[in-house]
Amino acid sequence: MIRSLLLLLVLAGCSAGTPFFRDIPATRIAVNGSVFDVRVRGHLAEAVRINTQYAPRLGPIRDRAGLAMAQVSGCPILDVLGDAAVTVGVLGCDREAGERLLLTAISTPNYECVDYGIYENLGHVFGYQVFECTPY
Repeated sequence: MIRSLLLLLVLAGCSAGTPFFRDIPATRIAVNGSVFDVRVRGHLAEAVRINTQYAPRLGPIRDRAGLAMAQVSGCPILDVLGDAAVTVGVLGCDREAGERLLLTAISTPNYECVDYGIYENLGHVFGYQVFECTPY
């Protein structure tokens, strides 16, 4: 009895939303064999795939998650980012705000860092590793 209760509690946490979407109630929807819990907040929607599928790839899951988010939100989806388990869609209800949000997400600069392999000494406290980073 205790094992089954513990298993139920562990599995219940699998479909919980990510921190940004956690307090929002989910709408469960099925699209072409994939079942998602969809949450909408602001200009973003999140689809958490809750059914098991053998070796899912993001390609087909991405399209299904986009359809699920569009059906729940009532908005077109500008882009879908994520992996085969959790995807986030940028809503296009307010197209200008959605495109601005998407541009911000993809235009964050990348950095190349070199580890100098030394630790700064902070006295009696553990130090920290030193890196030199440049954007590219």
